[in-house]
Amino acid sequence: MAKEMTKKVIEALLFVSEKPLTIEDFRQALDGLDEEAIKQNIEKLREEYAKEQRSFSIAELAGGYQIVTNPEFAPWIGKLFRRDEIKFSGPSLETLAIIAYKQPLTRSEIERIRGVNVEGVLKTLLDKNLIKIRGRKDAPGRPITYGTTDEFLQRFGLKGLEQLPKLRDFTEHDLDFDKENEKVKIKVEQSKEVDEDAPGQQSA
Repeated sequence: MAKEMTKKVIEALLFVSEKPLTIEDFRQALDGLDEEAIKQNIEKLREEYAKEQRSFSIAELAGGYQIVTNPEFAPWIGKLFRRDEIKFSGPSLETLAIIAYKQPLTRSEIERIRGVNVEGVLKTLLDKNLIKIRGRKDAPGRPITYGTTDEFLQRFGLKGLEQLPKLRDFTEHDLDFDKENEKVKIKVEQSKEVDEDAPGQQSA
Protein backbone atom coordinates (compact mmCIF):
# COMPACT_ATOMS: atom_id res chain seq x y z
CA MET A 1 0.00 0.00 0.00
CA ALA A 2 1.32 3.45 -0.92
CA LYS A 3 2.39 5.69 1.99
CA GLU A 4 -0.21 8.36 1.19
CA MET A 5 -2.98 5.74 1.08
CA THR A 6 -1.83 4.31 4.41
CA LYS A 7 -2.20 7.74 6.00
CA LYS A 8 -5.68 8.13 4.51
CA VAL A 9 -6.73 4.70 5.78
CA ILE A 10 -5.58 5.60 9.29
CA GLU A 11 -7.51 8.86 9.06
CA ALA A 12 -10.64 7.01 7.89
CA LEU A 13 -10.37 4.52 10.77
CA LEU A 14 -10.09 7.37 13.25
CA PHE A 15 -13.12 9.14 11.80
CA VAL A 16 -15.43 6.13 11.99
CA SER A 17 -14.39 4.90 15.44
CA GLU A 18 -16.44 5.93 18.46
CA LYS A 19 -13.69 4.84 20.85
CA PRO A 20 -9.91 5.30 20.98
CA LEU A 21 -8.06 2.97 18.61
CA THR A 22 -4.94 1.19 19.85
CA ILE A 23 -1.85 0.47 17.77
CA GLU A 24 -3.02 -3.14 17.62
CA ASP A 25 -6.37 -2.00 16.18
CA PHE A 26 -4.52 -0.21 13.38
CA ARG A 27 -2.20 -3.17 12.80
CA GLN A 28 -5.20 -5.46 12.43
CA ALA A 29 -6.82 -3.22 9.83
CA LEU A 30 -3.53 -2.55 8.00
CA ASP A 31 -2.37 -6.17 7.74
CA GLY A 32 0.32 -5.94 10.39
CA LEU A 33 1.87 -2.58 9.51
CA ASP A 34 4.67 -1.89 12.00
CA GLU A 35 4.05 0.33 15.01
CA GLU A 36 6.55 3.03 14.08
CA ALA A 37 4.97 3.55 10.65
CA ILE A 38 1.52 3.87 12.25
CA LYS A 39 2.76 6.46 14.76
CA GLN A 40 4.54 8.43 12.03
CA ASN A 41 1.35 8.63 9.98
CA ILE A 42 -0.68 9.72 13.00
CA GLU A 43 1.87 12.45 13.69
CA LYS A 44 1.70 13.61 10.05
CA LEU A 45 -2.08 13.89 10.34
CA ARG A 46 -1.70 15.89 13.56
CA GLU A 47 0.70 18.28 11.86
CA GLU A 48 -1.64 18.73 8.89
CA TYR A 49 -4.63 19.47 11.13
CA ALA A 50 -2.60 22.01 13.12
CA LYS A 51 -1.17 23.68 10.00
CA GLU A 52 -4.61 23.94 8.41
CA GLN A 53 -6.14 25.09 11.72
CA ARG A 54 -8.80 22.41 11.56
CA SER A 55 -11.57 22.27 14.17
CA PHE A 56 -10.36 18.89 15.40
CA SER A 57 -7.18 17.07 16.38
CA ILE A 58 -5.96 13.61 17.34
CA ALA A 59 -5.72 12.95 21.07
CA GLU A 60 -4.18 10.07 22.99
CA LEU A 61 -6.87 8.73 25.30
CA ALA A 62 -7.13 5.55 27.35
CA GLY A 63 -4.16 3.93 25.63
CA GLY A 64 -5.31 4.72 22.09
CA TYR A 65 -5.91 7.49 19.56
CA GLN A 66 -9.14 9.33 18.81
CA ILE A 67 -10.21 12.34 16.76
CA VAL A 68 -11.62 15.01 19.07
CA THR A 69 -13.02 18.47 18.41
CA ASN A 70 -11.11 21.41 19.80
CA PRO A 71 -12.55 22.84 23.05
CA GLU A 72 -13.45 26.27 21.60
CA PHE A 73 -16.18 24.68 19.50
CA ALA A 74 -17.96 23.11 22.47
CA PRO A 75 -20.71 25.81 22.74
CA TRP A 76 -21.94 25.16 19.18
CA ILE A 77 -21.59 21.39 19.37
CA GLY A 78 -23.52 21.42 22.63
CA LYS A 79 -26.48 23.11 20.94
CA LEU A 80 -26.78 20.29 18.42
CA PHE A 81 -25.81 17.28 20.50
CA ARG A 82 -27.27 17.25 23.99
CA ARG A 83 -25.05 14.85 25.87
CA ASP A 84 -26.18 13.51 29.21
CA GLU A 85 -23.39 14.47 31.56
CA ILE A 86 -22.43 12.24 34.42
CA LYS A 87 -23.23 14.12 37.60
CA PHE A 88 -21.16 13.16 40.62
CA SER A 89 -22.27 13.36 44.19
CA GLY A 90 -19.61 14.26 46.76
CA PRO A 91 -19.32 10.66 48.01
CA SER A 92 -19.05 9.30 44.45
CA LEU A 93 -16.30 11.72 43.47
CA GLU A 94 -14.43 11.12 46.72
CA THR A 95 -14.57 7.35 46.27
CA LEU A 96 -13.55 7.61 42.61
CA ALA A 97 -10.55 9.76 43.52
CA ILE A 98 -9.42 7.27 46.16
CA ILE A 99 -9.68 4.36 43.72
CA ALA A 100 -7.90 6.28 40.94
CA TYR A 101 -4.89 7.10 43.11
CA LYS A 102 -4.66 3.95 45.22
CA GLN A 103 -5.91 1.14 42.97
CA PRO A 104 -6.36 -1.75 43.21
CA LEU A 105 -8.36 -1.39 46.43
CA THR A 106 -10.86 -3.53 48.27
CA ARG A 107 -14.14 -2.18 49.60
CA SER A 108 -12.88 -2.36 53.18
CA GLU A 109 -9.72 -0.41 52.29
CA ILE A 110 -11.82 2.33 50.70
CA GLU A 111 -14.09 2.43 53.74
CA ARG A 112 -11.08 2.77 56.05
CA ILE A 113 -10.05 5.92 54.16
CA ARG A 114 -13.55 7.39 53.87
CA GLY A 115 -14.83 6.23 57.23
CA VAL A 116 -18.25 5.30 55.84
CA ASN A 117 -19.96 2.44 54.01
CA VAL A 118 -19.32 2.61 50.24
CA GLU A 119 -21.40 -0.31 48.97
CA GLY A 120 -23.97 1.92 47.22
CA VAL A 121 -21.34 4.26 45.81
CA LEU A 122 -19.34 1.37 44.35
CA LYS A 123 -22.47 0.05 42.65
CA THR A 124 -23.13 3.49 41.13
CA LEU A 125 -19.56 3.77 39.80
CA LEU A 126 -19.72 0.24 38.41
CA ASP A 127 -23.04 0.98 36.69
CA LYS A 128 -21.49 4.08 35.09
CA ASN A 129 -18.52 1.98 33.92
CA LEU A 130 -16.04 4.27 35.69
CA ILE A 131 -14.63 1.46 37.82
CA LYS A 132 -14.37 -2.30 37.35
CA ILE A 133 -13.53 -5.40 39.36
CA ARG A 134 -9.79 -5.96 39.01
CA GLY A 135 -9.56 -9.30 40.76
CA ARG A 136 -9.24 -10.62 44.28
CA LYS A 137 -6.70 -9.72 46.94
CA ASP A 138 -4.44 -12.41 48.31
CA ALA A 139 -5.84 -12.04 51.82
CA PRO A 140 -8.29 -13.88 54.09
CA GLY A 141 -11.66 -14.10 52.37
CA ARG A 142 -10.11 -13.17 48.98
CA PRO A 143 -11.89 -9.77 48.87
CA ILE A 144 -12.69 -8.19 45.49
CA THR A 145 -10.45 -5.33 44.36
CA TYR A 146 -11.52 -2.35 42.26
CA GLY A 147 -9.79 -0.13 39.71
CA THR A 148 -10.67 2.50 37.11
CA THR A 149 -11.69 1.77 33.51
CA ASP A 150 -10.85 3.12 30.06
CA GLU A 151 -14.17 4.98 30.26
CA PHE A 152 -12.79 6.82 33.29
CA LEU A 153 -9.72 7.88 31.28
CA GLN A 154 -11.87 9.02 28.35
CA ARG A 155 -14.24 10.99 30.59
CA PHE A 156 -11.38 12.88 32.18
CA GLY A 157 -9.32 13.25 28.99
CA LEU A 158 -6.37 11.17 30.19
CA LYS A 159 -3.94 9.14 28.11
CA GLY A 160 -3.21 6.99 31.15
CA LEU A 161 -3.18 7.02 34.94
CA GLU A 162 0.30 8.54 34.89
CA GLN A 163 -1.36 11.80 33.81
CA LEU A 164 -3.32 12.13 37.04
CA PRO A 165 -2.23 15.20 39.03
CA LYS A 166 0.44 14.25 41.54
CA LEU A 167 -0.79 14.16 45.10
CA ARG A 168 1.06 13.63 48.31
CA ASP A 169 -0.10 10.74 50.45
CA PHE A 170 -3.58 11.63 51.60
CA THR A 171 -6.10 10.62 54.22
CA GLU A 172 -9.84 10.96 54.36
CA HIS A 173 -9.34 14.54 55.67
CA ASP A 174 -7.61 15.50 52.41
CA LEU A 175 -10.62 14.28 50.43
CA ASP A 176 -13.37 15.90 52.49
CA PHE A 177 -15.82 16.80 49.74
CA ASP A 178 -18.32 18.04 52.33
CA LYS A 179 -16.19 21.20 52.47
CA GLU A 180 -16.71 22.33 48.87
CA ASN A 181 -13.97 20.07 47.47
CA GLU A 182 -11.41 22.73 48.36
CA LYS A 183 -8.85 20.45 50.00
CA VAL A 184 -8.27 18.33 46.92
CA LYS A 185 -8.04 21.42 44.70
CA ILE A 186 -5.53 23.07 47.02
CA LYS A 187 -3.47 19.91 47.30
CA VAL A 188 -3.30 19.49 43.53
CA GLU A 189 -2.23 23.12 43.04
CA GLN A 190 0.43 22.83 45.75
CA SER A 191 1.77 19.68 44.13
CA LYS A 192 1.98 21.46 40.75
CA GLU A 193 3.90 24.34 42.35
CA VAL A 194 6.38 21.93 43.92
CA ASP A 195 6.90 20.16 40.60
CA GLU A 196 7.44 23.45 38.75
CA ASP A 197 9.95 24.71 41.32
CA ALA A 198 11.92 21.47 41.49
CA PRO A 199 15.57 21.74 40.31
CA GLY A 200 16.24 20.51 36.80
CA GLN A 201 12.62 20.82 35.69
CA GLN A 202 11.09 23.31 33.35
CA SER A 203 7.69 24.81 33.93
CA ALA A 204 5.04 24.11 31.32
